[in-house]
Amino acid sequence: MNWDKLIKNAHMITASGESYGNIYIKDGKIAAVTDRDLEGEVKETVDASGKLVFPGFIDTHCHSRDGSKGAHYKEDFRHSSMAAAAGGITTILEMPNCNPAIYSVENFRDLVKTITPKAYVDFGVWGLCLGDLNRDQLIPLAEEGVVAFKFFWGYAIDSGTYQLIYNYEEGMKNVIPPFSTGEVYKLFSDVAKTGKKIAIHAEDFGIIKVLTEEAKAKNMNNYDGMLYSRPDFSETLVIDNAIKIAEATGADLHILHLAAGDGVEIIKRAQEKGSSVTAETCPHYLALTNEDYEHAGTSMKGYPPVRTKYDMELLWEGLKEGTISFVASDHAPHTPEEKAQDIWSAPAGMVTVETMVPVVIDAVNKGRINWNKLAEILSEAPAKMFGLYPSKGSLEVGTDADITIVDPDVEYVMDQNRLHSKTKLSPFDGRQMKGRPVCTIVRGTTVMKDGEILGEPQGHLIRPER
Repeated sequence: MNWDKLIKNAHMITASGESYGNIYIKDGKIAAVTDRDLEGEVKETVDASGKLVFPGFIDTHCHSRDGSKGAHYKEDFRHSSMAAAAGGITTILEMPNCNPAIYSVENFRDLVKTITPKAYVDFGVWGLCLGDLNRDQLIPLAEEGVVAFKFFWGYAIDSGTYQLIYNYEEGMKNVIPPFSTGEVYKLFSDVAKTGKKIAIHAEDFGIIKVLTEEAKAKNMNNYDGMLYSRPDFSETLVIDNAIKIAEATGADLHILHLAAGDGVEIIKRAQEKGSSVTAETCPHYLALTNEDYEHAGTSMKGYPPVRTKYDMELLWEGLKEGTISFVASDHAPHTPEEKAQDIWSAPAGMVTVETMVPVVIDAVNKGRINWNKLAEILSEAPAKMFGLYPSKGSLEVGTDADITIVDPDVEYVMDQNRLHSKTKLSPFDGRQMKGRPVCTIVRGTTVMKDGEILGEPQGHLIRPER
């Protein structure tokens, strides 16, 4: 047999162990994993000596700003998928609050048609929950192939475009106010019938509105004001309520971008009682604290906000013990001009898809977790949760040849100007780092080598296997 690619001298790392050998690839699949040299012609050989070889990494939470009416001046799928590939990611799951939003099968197909020609990596798509506005579309969306559904708890909706309203004020025209608890109950019940996860942005609008007004009245025009306006309990209150509603409706709940350390214990208690609730956190919550604002400024503004060292330590404990299932980037770029505004006016969202994996690799080198845990939280666990395993997230024979090769020892300074996103702005700019991806392979094709993007887009849509 002839082979398309050989990764030789591979030190393979998975969630369950490690091994040494050669990986043979043919027709985009892993065709053999062996400690022997197999007969046959090899078109391309990659020598992984001194490196670590992982199942391709997955980012489950990405806002690429694309769509036929997307905010392309901020970002587009070509740039976000290049950034993903540069950061060692082979699959990204695109969030549904693009334009048009993914509240219908028609819009799902529109997005797929728009971004497929731009995709350097494979991608899946989330669906959006809008209650009565798209109740009849949930099952069709599930059948069409969304990976899960997202609900922006506490956000208002433009009644004409179904876009989210981020600075809602009572009495605004053509706006649907944030949902009542009863409406949330109905929405959870609807999603439960699809068999898909329902993931929530967990912040309480009412609390945030009152405390933001107080902070501004006190002239707290700094990061202390941001934390005052969005305290831990504005997040944990929603988490606790959502768990109870999920248990009552049978919904399979996922907590997005967990930032509040006290939320870990709430989720852990529910899991111990048999709840199916899961959670993710993000690299910025694991590697930044409020003290970094002096250096990073509004490049680190996000919702929920980066909190304190207390929160960061609890999140690490939750990740290590398994209460938190994995890490996701929550990549959500804005332009430097938008981010140059004051703490209240600058939009929330960070440029993180390219830096996610390096930040976690650096944490391994600092002793936070081991390499097997990294393989679990960046590859296997997200693939399993969203029905992509074992095609994604494994090194098994017959699966997609999605592979990330890491140099664990290289030392460098993070430089935001080298990022592949449209916006060259990172809260990690100037940080001393150790370890990074040096080769990204998507279905057998090398799309990144030594930081350089290779070839043309050839990623495609993936649908859950279950």
